[in-house]
Amino acid sequence: MSAACTHTDQIELVELPSQIAGCEDCLELGARWVHLRMCMTCGKIGCCDSSPNRHATKHANASAHPVIRSAEPREDWCWCYVDEVMFTVQDT
Repeated sequence: MSAACTHTDQIELVELPSQIAGCEDCLELGARWVHLRMCMTCGKIGCCDSSPNRHATKHANASAHPVIRSAEPREDWCWCYVDEVMFTVQDT
C-alpha cells in the first residue's frame, strides 16, 4: 500500500453538490444504497461497497477515475482506488 495518493492531479471536484438525491444508478434502477460516494474527477454520485450494487467502485473501474470522496454529511475522507489509500479533503 502506498503512503500517499499519487492521483491527486486527476481531482477536478472537491465540493459536494448542495443537493444529492441519492446514488444516480440506484435511482435509475429503483435499487437501494447504504452510503454515497462522489467521483472527484467527474462528480458522479454512486453507492458504497456496502451497498448491493457498489456503483462507486463500478464507476471507478469503468472510467479509470481513481479518487472518490464520501458524500455523507460531516465526512471529509477520500479514497484512491489505485493506491489504496485514504486521505482527507483538506489534503487535496
